[in-house]
Amino acid sequence: MLKAVIVDDEQKSRESLRILLEDFCKNVDVVSLCATVDEGVEAIEKHKPDIIFLDIQISKQTGFDLLRKFKKIEFEIIFITAYSEYAIDAIKFSALDYLLKPIDIQELKNAVNKVEKKMLNGSFKDQFEALLHNFKIDNSESFKIGIPSTDGLVFINIKEILYCEALSNYTKINLKEGKTFVVSKTLKEYESMLQNHHFYRIHNSYIINTNEIKKYIRGDGGQVILSNNVSLDVSKRKKEGFLSKMEGKN
Repeated sequence: MLKAVIVDDEQKSRESLRILLEDFCKNVDVVSLCATVDEGVEAIEKHKPDIIFLDIQISKQTGFDLLRKFKKIEFEIIFITAYSEYAIDAIKFSALDYLLKPIDIQELKNAVNKVEKKMLNGSFKDQFEALLHNFKIDNSESFKIGIPSTDGLVFINIKEILYCEALSNYTKINLKEGKTFVVSKTLKEYESMLQNHHFYRIHNSYIINTNEIKKYIRGDGGQVILSNNVSLDVSKRKKEGFLSKMEGKN
């Protein structure tokens, strides 16, 4: 059984989430409902929960104010937010879970199941630091993204990614420095994350960092030459959208 604390300054939101957890997540025991950062800190210290459902905006404070109260994070976190796309990207890039208000039952169940599977794998400190970095910066091009590795997560700045390549149900991430990572996520998943951050899918097999294009060679679809002189095909059906995006950058 997972012990849970809910921290949200809206009473209806707290009660609604508690009821959803009781009805649909039988493996979760809600031990405390908190309306403020101070109440949340007190409940965490008292109950030693496994998981915190944490609103980003808590009255005039934030969920990060709560997390900064702890020298060591010994619980998993699922953020609750009605925030902008920028904030959601910041959370997603940090490899953390979030739920949008109003909360979808299936998304809630999926998030809880993921927490139960990973239960304190030791990566949260790095995830939290990456999240704070993503929220502090003004330019999303400098977001850090969590990439699964054999021993946890590696966090890199997305502007260091040169291109991503499809390998069946895996993705090969190629960095400017020449290092590569093979990740058990599809290229479509990375397209969803990166498409609003100067990346574009030029082919079924490739997503490129458009800031790293050195040259475009015309053809049926054409080819792009990246800053490391790698040449990649542009598919015929992606050509028009790609050229339109490039014109928009000028």
